[in-house]
Amino acid sequence: RTEKERERQAKLAEEKMRKEEEEAKKRAEDDAKKKKVLSNMGAHFGGYLVKAEQKRGKRQTGREMKVRILSERKKPLEIDYMGEEQLREKAQELSDWIHQLESEKFDLMAKLKQQKYEINVLYNRISHAQKFRKGAGKGRVGGRWK
Repeated sequence: RTEKERERQAKLAEEKMRKEEEEAKKRAEDDAKKKKVLSNMGAHFGGYLVKAEQKRGKRQTGREMKVRILSERKKPLEIDYMGEEQLREKAQELSDWIHQLESEKFDLMAKLKQQKYEINVLYNRISHAQKFRKGAGKGRVGGRWK
């Protein structure tokens, strides 16, 4: 009985060692594949990023769009080595840019206000026109099409 137990233990130990060796081989192969892929990707990584961006396509969230637009608009502010006159010019340039953005914002807000007003006018015209309709309408009962 003890001899059978020893044999079983030995078989288990051998099997465990064999599995560990196979896992080590598998890990080594995977690492080699990863290194090969990364070395190939190094030269073409920019293309990979473009393809990944295209895959996402139009499904960008609002936050991603905001980050992208701000990164395009934002210019690096390098004022460390500027003199006093250059700093004044830079401040004037930034002030002009802010003024332009504020005026665009004002124009867009006025346009939005006008469009909201027009929508309200059209809703009122629709409700007024519906008052003079005859009957419930063909095939329409209780707000659902039948």
